Amino acid sequence: MSFLDRSFELHFNERPYLNHFSYLFITKTTRERSRSRSNFSILCRGNIIPKEVRDKDAVSRFLESVDQFERILNDSVFIRLERLTTDEIVGTPQQAGLIEKYFSLSQQDTTTLKDIQMSASKMRIGDNTLCVHTLSDVDDLPGSVQTDTRYEKYSTDRSDCRLSFAAPVGLMLSCDHIYNQFLFIDDSAEILQRFEKTARNMHSLSKYSRANQLNKQWIDAYLDEAHSFGLTAIRCHCNVMAWSDNREKLKVIKNDTGSALALMGCKPRYNTIDAPALYWAGIPGGEGDFPSEESFFTFIEQGVCFFTEETNYADSLSPFGIKMADRTNGKPLHLDISDEPMRRGITTNRNKLVIGPSGSGKSFFMNHLVRQYWEQGTHIILIDIGNSYKGLCDLIHQRTNGEDGVYYTYSEKRPIAFNPFFTEDKVFDLEKKESIKTLIMSLWKRDTEVITRAEEVALSMAVNLFLEKIKEDNELVPSFNTFYEFVQGEFRGILEEKHYREKDFDLTNFLNVLAPYYRGGEYDYLLNSDEQLDLLNKRFVVFEIDEIKEHKILFPVVTVIIMEAFINKMRRLHGVRKMIVVEEAWKAIAREGMADYIKFLYKTVRKYFGEAVVVTQELDDIVSSPIIKDTIINNADCKILLDQRKYINKFDSVQSLLGLTDKEKGQILSINQSNDPARKYKEV
Repeated sequence: MSFLDRSFELHFNERPYLNHFSYLFITKTTRERSRSRSNFSILCRGNIIPKEVRDKDAVSRFLESVDQFERILNDSVFIRLERLTTDEIVGTPQQAGLIEKYFSLSQQDTTTLKDIQMSASKMRIGDNTLCVHTLSDVDDLPGSVQTDTRYEKYSTDRSDCRLSFAAPVGLMLSCDHIYNQFLFIDDSAEILQRFEKTARNMHSLSKYSRANQLNKQWIDAYLDEAHSFGLTAIRCHCNVMAWSDNREKLKVIKNDTGSALALMGCKPRYNTIDAPALYWAGIPGGEGDFPSEESFFTFIEQGVCFFTEETNYADSLSPFGIKMADRTNGKPLHLDISDEPMRRGITTNRNKLVIGPSGSGKSFFMNHLVRQYWEQGTHIILIDIGNSYKGLCDLIHQRTNGEDGVYYTYSEKRPIAFNPFFTEDKVFDLEKKESIKTLIMSLWKRDTEVITRAEEVALSMAVNLFLEKIKEDNELVPSFNTFYEFVQGEFRGILEEKHYREKDFDLTNFLNVLAPYYRGGEYDYLLNSDEQLDLLNKRFVVFEIDEIKEHKILFPVVTVIIMEAFINKMRRLHGVRKMIVVEEAWKAIAREGMADYIKFLYKTVRKYFGEAVVVTQELDDIVSSPIIKDTIINNADCKILLDQRKYINKFDSVQSLLGLTDKEKGQILSINQSNDPARKYKEV
């Protein structure tokens, strides 16, 4: 384990977090049993399963309905249900089941059986004392319910962060707890008939009490709603069971639970009398013995509003990925943003676009990303402006004892230098030859000058003959100096033999133009590096071009070298993951005629198990640059955005450009809105 990996593990060591599990129990019971009250529980019965439920035909019809229900929910895409096996419910001698976990109030600590103490004032399981808050009366409910609500902490005046109505008693309640939602689907027609009868009685007694008048009005409103819209009448109940082994902490938990219910607009009701009955009714499969007096009548649409819709972020199943942390509680996560989305059909390529203004943590995130990619065997080439990766490159260089971590930059003491003619295996494929010819051509001809067909053929012949000579002569040192001497000597004779005229290929002009790059010239260091370094086998290479981005001579040469290095990796490293990261340097590259290269990268790198990443600070760059707008956005399926509050007033144009939904817009603008002051972190 590396130093940074070990530091990451220590950072999260023993950090508490809230782990969320969600279970759906579908229980069949009888009409009489569903009407039982709290004075007669499952503990008083000789048989747990009613005799009526043992009918094979009834069971078959029930299981068919359950299968249909499961299929409908899974087909909706929003929810995925996984059927529990018998062993997962009741357990095995080696592993605890769901029922045992429920009696232990723990998902892990199930090795020891715990005493259960029940009384009117207190219920205790082991060392843990329960506190139960219930929603069992219409008077305790808010005036209206909805599927989702605006969460103010993460919202802005231009965006909404939407959470489920019951989110305060879900992940937002930071203590050990169980949130139970009971929906009892009885005979809807029978319920409505009973309400009709009650309404008539209330009408008869309305002269004696104004309360009877009001109750009749409420019942009439309920019946009108049911008949007008064809709604199904059901009974509903919700409760929150929280616990602690510390008396003082339990008081805090009790207050927090009450506050969470108050955030939903509900009246917190602390229940002590029915706590044991409610606990037994929550046993997996024991919901048929729920005390009926604790439920209230409503409709299915309103009842499901009390369901929690949020859960923890899930780890990616892929072995490849990066380490991140959960937003709410800082739980470490393993995320695959390259391979898994492609396997699931979410994306069609691995390319990425990273957008983050200054101070948003963009450089830190990118160092975090490329470091983990490198540790998993990825070949990485970075084009940087500003020395953002110098520290990481030095760390890799030290860790590999100089075998990896190559940092190219320009300084007066050590100017940038390459040797485009060197390969460790002396293999010069088509791409390598073309890159050398492109390099020499860019040094020879200006952008305004046109190269003739004869000149192109002559240059190609010179390069090919020189490369053949390198393969044959082991004593020949490949460099631009030896190439220049070859053209000056042997190649001159070859041109004479082939009767090349001066107007076809002006050799004197060619040598004069390239003389500054030959021994003794102004730029003789540039293409004659003594470090015989083959970038093909180097997995972490950084090109720092800040000093030369405006240089008319050096910059085109460097860009061609970068292009050749990555294309060489693409073509020759089969089955090896590759990544090229272009930081703010893309502006300089695009300006110097490298736009076609960026387009080529983004469109073809997917076929070679690679990914191209462009990093930018300003959102205006996206809109104003045709390179970004037309090529990168269309071919980068993964967009990584950091804090965008700086651009909140002009985010609409970016939203339409990136094709973001209103929900995604709200999520992006909620970044860093309500960070925990106790932890130093940036959201992405």
